[in-house]
Amino acid sequence: MKILIIGGAGMVGRKLAERLATDGRLGDKEISALTLVDVVAPAKPAAAKFAVKLLTGDLSVVGEAAKLVADRPDVIFNLAAIVSGEAEQDFDKGYRINLDGGRYLLEAARAAGHKPRLVFTSSIAVFGAPFPDAIGDEFVHAPLTSYGTQKAICELLLSDYTRKGFVDGVGIRLPTICVRPGKPNKAASGFFSNIMREPLAGLEAVLPVSESVRHWHASPRAAVGFLLHAATIDGAKLGPRRNLSMPGVSVTVGEQIAALGKVAGDKVVARIRREPDPFIEQIVAGWPRNFDPKRAVSLGFRADKSFEDIIRVHIEDELGGKIA
Repeated sequence: MKILIIGGAGMVGRKLAERLATDGRLGDKEISALTLVDVVAPAKPAAAKFAVKLLTGDLSVVGEAAKLVADRPDVIFNLAAIVSGEAEQDFDKGYRINLDGGRYLLEAARAAGHKPRLVFTSSIAVFGAPFPDAIGDEFVHAPLTSYGTQKAICELLLSDYTRKGFVDGVGIRLPTICVRPGKPNKAASGFFSNIMREPLAGLEAVLPVSESVRHWHASPRAAVGFLLHAATIDGAKLGPRRNLSMPGVSVTVGEQIAALGKVAGDKVVARIRREPDPFIEQIVAGWPRNFDPKRAVSLGFRADKSFEDIIRVHIEDELGGKIA
């Protein structure tokens, strides 16, 4: 089996590649080759015992997608995107990367003619307020950001290209991934991770919104599990509705902080500094807060059980089990 990961240098892409390298197989099929591509050079997963190709390229450049699918990968993971805050601030770049890149990939797969399983990472940003207490599987797409609009359009394209038999697509709407390792990025949601990651590492973090803000989360470990399951799930069970909201954990920022205190203590919590940011507050106000993802759960997708578990995953996977 040949696998292509677009966005292979990103956090989720790296973790997915590492998991595939460790397992050596996807579902019941052995992996023969893995290609990682991103706008910056990806890294080869250390455990890989199969051929790994590392490429740099921009999916939104005409012709790049055709090169990537030329060897007819069996499974394509499209994780490439610019994040919410950047897509909102740079309208043209957001549509070029998040929409045009995805459309070029679908067209390249159509031209190649081999109908790969294409797993697309969408977002809960495809939904817009006003929200019910918990968003169910029938809730309408009404995004209130450019990022959410770009993802929603790609969901429709994925479904239509699947209906026409050009790809075998599965779109997964990821919760906000928390706790993200590394440094802060331009995502408007970045503070959800920052107020956990930095204090756990002995650093101060800024909280730009009220503690009453509620949001939907999953750990990086859970996100990799979603991707692997999406790549192997029986398409017949999905039917024509190819995009699903993933399970997660709904908590307020205050509950996040309380969970941090339970896991790591008050000394760590004291490293969070409140500094309201109207731009971030405005974006977050239009985001979903809670879901009832019955369909995804019935199809075997699984997430973390609590936010405390999400914090523990970060400590285990990124900090070697130690707190600063």
